[in-house]
Amino acid sequence: MSSFLTRLTDDARIALDTLGDRAAGLVNPSVRLGVTGLSRAGKTVFISSLVHNLLNGGRLPVFEPVRSGRVSKIRLEPQPDDAVPRFQYEDHIAALVRDRIWPDSTRAISQLRLTIDYESASGWNRLFSPGRLSIDIVDYPGEWLLDLPLLSQDYRSFSTGTVERARSGLRAELSGEWLALAAAGDPHGPADEAHVRRLAEAFTAYLRACRSDERSLSTLPPGRFLMPGDLEGSPALTFAPLPDLPPGRAPQGSLAAMMERRYEAYKTHVVKPFFREHFARIDRQIVLVDALQAINRGPEALADLEGALAEVMACFQPGTNSFLSSFLTRRIDKVLIAATKADHLHHESHDRLERITSRLVARAMERIGASGAGVEVMALASVRATREATVTHDGHPLPVIVGTPIKGERINGETFDGQRKTAIFPGDLPADPDALFSPHGPEQAARPEVSFVRFRPPHIEETGGGLKLSVPHIRLDRAMQFLFGDRLA
Repeated sequence: MSSFLTRLTDDARIALDTLGDRAAGLVNPSVRLGVTGLSRAGKTVFISSLVHNLLNGGRLPVFEPVRSGRVSKIRLEPQPDDAVPRFQYEDHIAALVRDRIWPDSTRAISQLRLTIDYESASGWNRLFSPGRLSIDIVDYPGEWLLDLPLLSQDYRSFSTGTVERARSGLRAELSGEWLALAAAGDPHGPADEAHVRRLAEAFTAYLRACRSDERSLSTLPPGRFLMPGDLEGSPALTFAPLPDLPPGRAPQGSLAAMMERRYEAYKTHVVKPFFREHFARIDRQIVLVDALQAINRGPEALADLEGALAEVMACFQPGTNSFLSSFLTRRIDKVLIAATKADHLHHESHDRLERITSRLVARAMERIGASGAGVEVMALASVRATREATVTHDGHPLPVIVGTPIKGERINGETFDGQRKTAIFPGDLPADPDALFSPHGPEQAARPEVSFVRFRPPHIEETGGGLKLSVPHIRLDRAMQFLFGDRLA
C-alpha cells in the first residue's frame, strides 16, 4: 500500500511539474533536449560544438532554419532551473579551441538555455507564434539512466543479476576480491559498519575496473558509485550486492538487512529524484554511443554495450503527445542515436558504422518506433579532429585519415608526442555487423582488423579580425534538424 501511495505521489508531482512547464511554454516556447550517453561517448563535446556552431555562424547546410535565412538572432540566456548547475560552455569551448584538449567528462547533471529568434516559414504561424524558441539542453551521465531499472527491482533481484554478470566472461577476473569478501561473511549475521564499508569499496573498485579503457564494459549500475559527487561516503552509497542470499526475510540488524535498507535509500534519495525532477521532463533525446571503443575491445564489450543501451532506452517514455496529455504527462517524441567519432573513419565507412549502431539498438528501436516516436540513427563527429587523404600502398590508393594523435597514443609500436600529425588507415568495418558480435564460429575468421586511436582537437584558424572560426564537425547540422528543426518551422 505504501509503495502505491508513493508512486501516486510521484506521478502527481510529475504532472504538476509538467503543467507548470507547459504554462510557461505558452509565453516562452521551449523544448527540453536531453543529452546522454555512457562514459566517453562525447556528451560535453557535442553540446559545446552545437552551441559554438549556432553562436558563431558555423557551416550548417542541413539545418533548414539557418540555411533559409529565417534565423535572426541566437543567444545564451539564464537557464530556467536555478537549482541545477550551469553547463560551463565557455570553459569547455576554451579547452577545445584554445588549448586543443578534450574537456572534462560529464560527472553530474547540468543545463544550458539557448534561445533562437526566427521567422516562421508559415504565414499562419507568424500570426500566432512569437518567433522565439528556447532550447533547454540537459546534460546528464548515461550511467544514471542505468539506475532507473532498479526502481522495479528489490535488493535480492539486484544482487542476483549483478552477481551473475560478475561471475561470467571478462568480469570474472575483475570481481574476485569483492566476491571473496562477500562470501566470507554471513548475510544473516550481525552488521558491522567497517565490513560494509570494505565491501562497498571492493564493489566500487570492481565497477571501475570494468569501465577502464582496457575493458570498456558498459552495464555498471549503480551509476553513482562511479560518479558519487557530494554523496561520496554517505550510507546511501555504502552498500554492495551479496551472493547466494538465504531465502526468507533478513533478520533485523543483520548484514543483509542493512544492505537492503541502504539499497532502498539509494533508490528513494538518488534515483527517484533524478527521474522525477529531470528525466521525466525531457521532450527530445539524443543518446551518444562510442561504438568504436567497444569494437576495439571485441565481441564481449560490444555485447555488454548492447545490453546497456537496451536498458538505457527502455527507460524512455517515447510516443506522440496529444494536446491534452501533453499538459499532464511528458513523452519523448524524438530519439536520436548518434554513433560518435565518425572522424576516426574514412567517410566510406560511415554507413557501416551506422549499421553497426543500428544493430546495437535494434530491439530498443522497435519498441520506440512502435510507440509513435520518431527515431533515427546516424554517425557524426561533434568536433572533426581529422581530415581525409589518399596514400599509395603497394601500388594501390588507400583512403586514410590525417590528424594529431594525443600524447602517449601508440600506432604500430610508435608512441606519439601530441604534436606531430600522421596519416592512419584505421581498417575497414564489415558490411555485415554480425561479424563483430560473434565471439566464435564462422564469423570469427571474417572479423576485420580495425584500430582506432584518439586525436587532439583540430587547430582552428582565426580570421583577420582575430575571430576564431566555428568548430568543424560531421553531420551536426543533420542532428539539429532532426532534434528541433521542426520546432522552428
